[in-house]
Amino acid sequence: MSKITYLSDMLTSVFARQTTSDEQLSKGSFDELCDAVLSHRGESSGGRLASRLLSKYKHANDSERLEFFEMLADRFDINAEHTIRAAQHYAQSRTAETLTILSESVESRRQELLRRLNRVPGATTDLVNMRADLLVACKANEELRRIDVDFQNLFRSWFNQGFLVMREIDWTTPANILEKIIAYEAVHAISSWRALRKRLEPSDRRCFAFFHPVMPDEPLIFVEVALTIDPPETVASILTSDRMHIAEQDATTAVFYSISNCQKGLAGVSFGNFLIKQVANELSLSIPSLTTFRTLSPVPGLSLWVQQQLSVLPEQATSQIVDSEESVDDVPIQWLKLADRVMSATEFEFSEEENSQLQQLVAWYLTRACGSEQQSIDPVARFHLGNGASLDNILPSADLFAKGLAQSAGVMVSYLYDLDKVADNHEEYAEQRTIIASDRVLSLLEPDKRKRSKLA
Repeated sequence: MSKITYLSDMLTSVFARQTTSDEQLSKGSFDELCDAVLSHRGESSGGRLASRLLSKYKHANDSERLEFFEMLADRFDINAEHTIRAAQHYAQSRTAETLTILSESVESRRQELLRRLNRVPGATTDLVNMRADLLVACKANEELRRIDVDFQNLFRSWFNQGFLVMREIDWTTPANILEKIIAYEAVHAISSWRALRKRLEPSDRRCFAFFHPVMPDEPLIFVEVALTIDPPETVASILTSDRMHIAEQDATTAVFYSISNCQKGLAGVSFGNFLIKQVANELSLSIPSLTTFRTLSPVPGLSLWVQQQLSVLPEQATSQIVDSEESVDDVPIQWLKLADRVMSATEFEFSEEENSQLQQLVAWYLTRACGSEQQSIDPVARFHLGNGASLDNILPSADLFAKGLAQSAGVMVSYLYDLDKVADNHEEYAEQRTIIASDRVLSLLEPDKRKRSKLA
């Protein structure tokens, strides 16, 4: 144990004993504790009050937590009138003093409250969990989203790339972290320790995660990688236990087949773009034979989109017998109904024609369907395209597990990370919403065979 670690543990222990002693005192209401935390400038007394407030929140029930959030939204919001006056003063006299006053006026008191709470050792994890609760509460009360603006501003600063540490996860990683990898896996569930071992121990498998120094035992996001010779066409070929293992020096392709965000309270704070690029660079240095970096990704937004398209069909088009010429927004109805049948099934045997139709449907969905700010409406597509990947291949019948059928009609997508082009691709997507796609994907978009597809 290093001297720094020993000293840190000792101080944390002393602080914990002080906190326990304080809890014997009157705890006070949330209002009183929040006011007290903001009014105390001394680090010691302020820290004890902040610790008591966090403890009170931890032991509160759902109703009490909701009252706490409502109080933060109301009593600790920005004073709009004061902000207007400060802006007018700054407009008349642009000095450092008036700028300071203006800057302080546009920051809510609750943001400073969160900062002071974060001074307590271990409080960052508590605040991440608090925001997870807040996001649930926001679904029923939109006014609470004002609080989330403050959380996002702080978390994007506290969890920026400069603070993140990438660590490789393998079978020798401490058990408490491995347990969390099993629990947090969001794409392809890990059923047991034995299943986890098969993903981590072989020489042709890798796993990397981002950690934050103040949350050393809590992965923020992790990515699982398969080292292969040829690009896989199904996820089963990666997950199967009886596959042929290869030596790492024989691998030419690194396949990112699962990316899982671990902390619900950090939703909207981007880590994945940094992680994938850092992992790709790390692997390219350690395994020189690797020449290709790609994903095997789900299409999680497809199911909802198909249901939305079917919901606006005219009555005459709702029958099972559909003319091949009928379409909605240029999408053949028979493609939509095929996808709907697959998504409703627990298993499905695909014909060659059905695979072709689903490929075309997904190509249209990924390149033409757009949401806010003219971005792709599929969250996984938005993530990879925003990172500078290109849409390289659409793979029908690639995921025949129940979840894969239900969310994306068994279709998976391969996004290509060309390390020499990701920066340019990112700029084109960010500035012009241009999707870089391969010829084989664009050939599915007849009659448009342009080399690039721009969301309309």
